[in-house]
Amino acid sequence: MTTITTIAAPPEPGSAPAPGPASGGRWARPALYGLLLAVGLAYFYNLSASGYANSFYSAAVQAGSQSWKALFFGSLDSANAITVDKPPAALWPMALSVRLFGLNSWAILAPQVLMALATAAVLNSAVRRRFGPVAGLIAVGVFALTPVAALMFRFNNPDALLALLMTVTVWCVLRALEQGRTKWLLWAGAAVGLAFLAKTLQAFLILPPLAVLYAVCAPVPVRKRIGQLALSALTTVAVGGWWVAIVELMPASSRPYVGGSQNNSFLELTFGYNGLGRINGEETGSVGGGGGRGGGGWGETGIGRMFNSEVGGQIAWLLPAALVLLVAGLWLTRKAGRTDSARAAFIAWGGALVMTAAVFSFMAGIFHQYYTVALAPYVAALVAMGVAVLWEERSARWPRAVLAGTVLATVLWAYVLLGRTPDYLPWLRWAVLAGGTVGAIGLLVVGRFGGRGLAVAVVGLSCAASLAGPTAYTVSTLNSGHQGSIVTAGPSAGGFGTGGPGGGGRPGGPGGGDGGQRGGMRQQPPGQGQGQFPGQGQGQFPGQGQGNQQGSAPGGTPTAPGGTGAGAAAGPGAVPGFGEGMRGGGGGMGGLLNGATVDAEAEALLAKGADDYTWVAAAIGAQNAASYQLATGEPVMAIGGFNGSDPSPTLDRFKKYVADGRIHYFVSGGGMGGGPGGSSGTSSRISSWVTENFTEVSVGGATFYDLTRPTS
Repeated sequence: MTTITTIAAPPEPGSAPAPGPASGGRWARPALYGLLLAVGLAYFYNLSASGYANSFYSAAVQAGSQSWKALFFGSLDSANAITVDKPPAALWPMALSVRLFGLNSWAILAPQVLMALATAAVLNSAVRRRFGPVAGLIAVGVFALTPVAALMFRFNNPDALLALLMTVTVWCVLRALEQGRTKWLLWAGAAVGLAFLAKTLQAFLILPPLAVLYAVCAPVPVRKRIGQLALSALTTVAVGGWWVAIVELMPASSRPYVGGSQNNSFLELTFGYNGLGRINGEETGSVGGGGGRGGGGWGETGIGRMFNSEVGGQIAWLLPAALVLLVAGLWLTRKAGRTDSARAAFIAWGGALVMTAAVFSFMAGIFHQYYTVALAPYVAALVAMGVAVLWEERSARWPRAVLAGTVLATVLWAYVLLGRTPDYLPWLRWAVLAGGTVGAIGLLVVGRFGGRGLAVAVVGLSCAASLAGPTAYTVSTLNSGHQGSIVTAGPSAGGFGTGGPGGGGRPGGPGGGDGGQRGGMRQQPPGQGQGQFPGQGQGQFPGQGQGNQQGSAPGGTPTAPGGTGAGAAAGPGAVPGFGEGMRGGGGGMGGLLNGATVDAEAEALLAKGADDYTWVAAAIGAQNAASYQLATGEPVMAIGGFNGSDPSPTLDRFKKYVADGRIHYFVSGGGMGGGPGGSSGTSSRISSWVTENFTEVSVGGATFYDLTRPTS
């Protein structure tokens, strides 16, 4: 236990940190820089294949690059009709990048890659400081080779910034625990506050274990600990609350409508649709929300959710290993003092992992596989720390047995996960199983027999076998483009959200039509087709596969009219009500979860005389509106927000906009249309009023209504 004691021993209050494993040799810093460079090159590779990625957020980024007001509020359009259904912090770096470099895929997604490098650097610093440079490098490698990390740190959803800030939070708390310094706890509170402005209450998931850890283990008197935690909480409120206060206190007429809310209130959005609604399933106005679905529409809830066929391939490769190594680390440090820093590190990262995974496993509301990117830094840290402490104790029998058992369990689990995609590298799971078994046997004896060369060979084989599965899925992810609202990493594995077997994926069918995706694909930047590589299905909805297996590779064109076939036939688990009350757009998903197609003729139609209107068009559903906005560069009003179910604008307000000549066209189709999925039917009433009173214009296979030409 001497090594653990050395690593764990905290410095005396007020003194500099004691030198130890964190310092390493001269090789440590160049090795870190080289690894970060490799991660950066890999993540930047093929970045533009995703085009505008999630056009919902790309439209808001475009709007923020054109209007400072839209940037501040996170508006979907530069005319500030409605915001995205999240706070805007994640949009700010991308919008500023687009202001500097213009609207293109790289300008939107490059900030996300830089966040991956920042997360890796912070993770390395946190782990290296207590467990040595090798452990820090292992943490970076495991994090970068997590498939869902390779997906989301190259995508424009808020999860990348959230994962970075959660990693920073844990790092700051661990620094505060070293000497009880208040400033580090304040920085932790600031990171949480900024994370709240990225994805609201998800930022608070890791706070209970971290707060209890500091309250019990900090090397300062109890009264001071409580005061420090209170100051940290106040910092969180200040950093995260200033923007909320402005939004709530500003007159509604002076700001955009708060997307995702039913009462134009960010607090309602925070505690309802994006808060408790995600836990209990009562998500008024959401996609199939309300009624306490018990997770049935978003996969089965329960303790096995992180390991099932829909989620396992995203994050679970090393999740069993992380849990085993967490227990082993806590056992090794069980006799250490209250302020032991190694044990505190295991509790901090382990508490964050267990707390977040538990909420994800049992939440009954909207759940997407890519949410699990939040777990990637926690898994990476625990694996690196656990391996480091067990290896240092390898002269004893039981640490070698735990290491060997962990490797064997990891490759057996990888064999299962790889078996879920039997047509993808079918030889790999057998190679992983064989290599891991040999490595595990070697670990049993390496502490007692053999020299340095044998130890290096055994460790190398064990690491290679353990990481081969997630590495293959990560490479598959890097080689593919990803578009839409629900994306997954790796090759298709079936289930919802993958477009693979069992995911549907054919156009048409009841309520299907062509999904409103007609004409030539123009939504992505030039040369960026929306289809995926063969076998890379990117499903959209429970029972609604996107069918991208038949799409084109990036740079190509859709293989059939209607683009990628996002309007899949309704299957088991599909949400009813799509396409009801709509005309011309083909019903179906109609651009709800993925962008619609915009051909050159439609683009020219909307661009003509655009300067004479506040909005060149209005469309139901944010994805539908975003496609036309990105194609034309002009503001397009998203009626009803993301789902088309928000009561904004009201029919009377919309009529006033039309009477004042502020909207030129109405785009037919898209969104939920205020059908059974909507709470107010506002979108359906607007659609009905438009189709009954204005002239229909068909261009390039799409249907518009000219709001300057009434039929009577």
